[in-house]
Amino acid sequence: MKSPLFHVAGLTFAASAAMAQTPELTIYTYDSFVTEWGPGPAIEAAFEEICNCDLVFSGHGDGAALLSRLRLEGDRTDADIVLGLDTNLTFAAAETGLFAPHGVDPELDLPVDWSDPLFLPYDWGYFAFVGNEGGPAPASFEELAQGDASIVIQDPRSSTPGLGLALWVQLAYGDRAGEIWADLADNVVTVTPGWSEAYGLFLEGEADLVLSYTTSPAYHLIAEEDASKIALEFDEGHYMQVEVAGIVGATDQPELARQFMEFMVSDAFQSVIPTTNWMFPAVMPEAGLPQGFGTDIDPDAALLLSSEEAEELREQAIETWRAGLSQ
Repeated sequence: MKSPLFHVAGLTFAASAAMAQTPELTIYTYDSFVTEWGPGPAIEAAFEEICNCDLVFSGHGDGAALLSRLRLEGDRTDADIVLGLDTNLTFAAAETGLFAPHGVDPELDLPVDWSDPLFLPYDWGYFAFVGNEGGPAPASFEELAQGDASIVIQDPRSSTPGLGLALWVQLAYGDRAGEIWADLADNVVTVTPGWSEAYGLFLEGEADLVLSYTTSPAYHLIAEEDASKIALEFDEGHYMQVEVAGIVGATDQPELARQFMEFMVSDAFQSVIPTTNWMFPAVMPEAGLPQGFGTDIDPDAALLLSSEEAEELREQAIETWRAGLSQ
């Protein structure tokens, strides 16, 4: 007869063996993606139903911070996939040599053509200042700077929305961008590392406006039945963001990583995006968009730099932002 101790040891060994046979896929992403109200939990559950794996999302600040972390870790990184970069960072990300081709060729529903072999889009949107109905509603950066509306923005060195804003101002105003930032300095309550912190401060009433997305009011309308939040349309047009994911070349789970990339552009993933990440999906879900989603603004001028152009302008835009706000 086996002793109870032997029986327990056997069960422990069997459990350990089963765990060892379950591959783990680690995805670095931004903090808001992995919150309970973000897309992470639903996507994790849906993918684990088909992958026979353990999907682990690991939140690391905002989009630009992801690239900094990956550069620091290099080939020693635990990440198999990085999800949360955008077109303003993909050139720099490719230059690291740390990403492998994704090998997926889907039909995308983007307002721009896409043919990047390393980075695959999963959503897109337009940056905008979001405020409260009846509150300050400037219609341009100049009008914002001339008024007394308080704003919360994100740091372009760590945040993809922050970088998008810096490029937005630089692209719209060129040599006058520094002047615009200097005039905006009095409006800025604080600069946060990422989007989550900034939006939280806005919701707490710490500022009149926050840099976010044209689709942000849809969250309050659909999830909270609150129609009081509005996105402001600017005369300069609105800068576009396309968010992407890429496979880390050093991954020890290349087939599983490729499976996730294919899953990422499937209906199971894309149908989650509108009402969790509150962005436009890269592939239109079979059920379409929910009523009231993204109807605030349809920009007449959609501003977007290519990844190469964004890389060329990035340091200038960040320095102009820094110098302008420090005056």
